[in-house]
Amino acid sequence: MIRKFLIGCFAVCALTASAQEQSNVIDEVVWVVGDEAILKSDVENARMEALQQGERWEGDPYCVLSEQLAIKKLFLHQAAIDSVEVADADVFQKVDSRLNFFIQNIGSKEKMEEYFGRSTTQLREQLYNVIKEDEMVSEVRRNLVKNIKVTPAQVRRFFKDLPEDSIPFVPTKVECQIIVRYPKIPQEEIDRVKDELRSYTERVNNGSAQFSTLALLYSEDKESAQKGGEIGFSGRGALVPEFANVAFNLTDPKSISKIVETEYGFHIIQLIEKRGDQMNCRHILRKPRVSGEALQECVNDLDSIAKEIGEGLYTFDECVSIVSADKDTRNNYGLMVNEQDGTSRFELKDLPSEVARAVVGMKVGEISKPFIMMNNKGKEVVAVVKLKSRVNGHRATMADDYQVLQEVVLDKLCTEKVEKWIREKQQTTYIHINDDWRNCEFKYPGWIK
Repeated sequence: MIRKFLIGCFAVCALTASAQEQSNVIDEVVWVVGDEAILKSDVENARMEALQQGERWEGDPYCVLSEQLAIKKLFLHQAAIDSVEVADADVFQKVDSRLNFFIQNIGSKEKMEEYFGRSTTQLREQLYNVIKEDEMVSEVRRNLVKNIKVTPAQVRRFFKDLPEDSIPFVPTKVECQIIVRYPKIPQEEIDRVKDELRSYTERVNNGSAQFSTLALLYSEDKESAQKGGEIGFSGRGALVPEFANVAFNLTDPKSISKIVETEYGFHIIQLIEKRGDQMNCRHILRKPRVSGEALQECVNDLDSIAKEIGEGLYTFDECVSIVSADKDTRNNYGLMVNEQDGTSRFELKDLPSEVARAVVGMKVGEISKPFIMMNNKGKEVVAVVKLKSRVNGHRATMADDYQVLQEVVLDKLCTEKVEKWIREKQQTTYIHINDDWRNCEFKYPGWIK
């Protein structure tokens, strides 16, 4: 399963070289768009990638996919004309993120290199070119549509002319307020975790173990542990402040940091490399254990608080500011915020699973029983939620779902703008297609002049 997925994500590295090792017939130029050539092997690679991802298409795949490649070349040609620039730092960050993803799924850097038949340096260079081109295409698209605005009159006209069965369906959405409490952790447990980390530091310093091996065996950051604790190149802003302050002050790759406490637990850090304003390091994370007794005590406390709210002694909003330990919601009356769109409305599938199970059968204004959940820092906490509002699934209406309809209209106008640009660009760009490929039924017939 991993092998199939990786080929779909990274066919450019896994397939291009093998195609280029084949005969000149396989690599013949079948299209020229501006100054850019499209090889027959490029089309074949795109076809294999699409198959691996389970994509389907109408018509001849070689026609469909070669046109898609040609459209990309049009955008790249425009990027060259407009001198579009993409920040190398942004590209390198995406490259490292992609490489880290591959390492995590394949198992190690060495296994990744063996799988792709290339060194990490070679893979980084190839990924850099691919991602930079994609970013340039995206920038040209953004420039094309950045000035498009949607007026209320356009939305009303669109909604009025839309057949009833084509009106967008808006799924059920809810708003939730939450109170979170952390179970008490005794100082003895914190001391035990710190002693563990000190023992790891000592083993690395005396040469009896490597930091990466200890991270693999003991770190509770499972994602980085699989890579020997390596987090990949990151800017200061991508890391929690306490971690970043220590990690960016490291200068000697042989030394190990002091113990660092963050909201995730306790860490020790080892520098790997600094590159400009980015840094790569390894770390080992250990979390103090929460006892069953501490969890139950926290459940009992929250149960008492929920009963007092139900009896009218306090309001939910008042209790949030006094007792909730969740800094992300405490100053917002406990209202949870959807990170996907920045609003307070969630589809049930987008809520933490424990919260979704709690609210699915609740009435608006009702408060749940306390429940144990894993927060976004990987810690066990106890919570109660109040269902603030629910809007059941329905066909969009102008009164209740203007923003949804506005986004539909904006997407429609942007698509029309891009399609018009492609047709115009076809007329002003040098295009040559081999005779064997000229009988295709293209979406944009202007390729053949």
